[in-house]
Amino acid sequence: MYGSILYNCWTALVAFTLYFFVTLSQSQAPTQILIGSFVIAVIAFFIMFAVRYLLAYVLYTPDQQLFEEVSEQNETDKELLNHDHDLHLNNETPTTSNFSTVEYNDESTEEIAQVVRTMLNQEDTATKNS
Repeated sequence: MYGSILYNCWTALVAFTLYFFVTLSQSQAPTQILIGSFVIAVIAFFIMFAVRYLLAYVLYTPDQQLFEEVSEQNETDKELLNHDHDLHLNNETPTTSNFSTVEYNDESTEEIAQVVRTMLNQEDTATKNS
């Protein structure tokens, strides 16, 4: 989360003070004013947890290494798409000799499944264009 629990305490104190001074001008019993102020302070204390969580979510920045891996993967995908586009412009059909084999020892199953889906889609588009 963003910040610390000190922010929650300050928020509770501000909420207590505001509620106390706003209701002090009204004709209520002092015990009602104090009880209401404490209730509002506790509610503000717990609402601040949600506010801190949302701030942490909005201000989150991913790791630089992960960003570099994703950008490298995007560049590789663009090169493959350009290569396939050039093959279709020259009326050549892609063969298995045009593609290099890749080892998937350390890859996750989701990434392998995505590669297989991409290859199947490429085969489908090649057969439809023929």
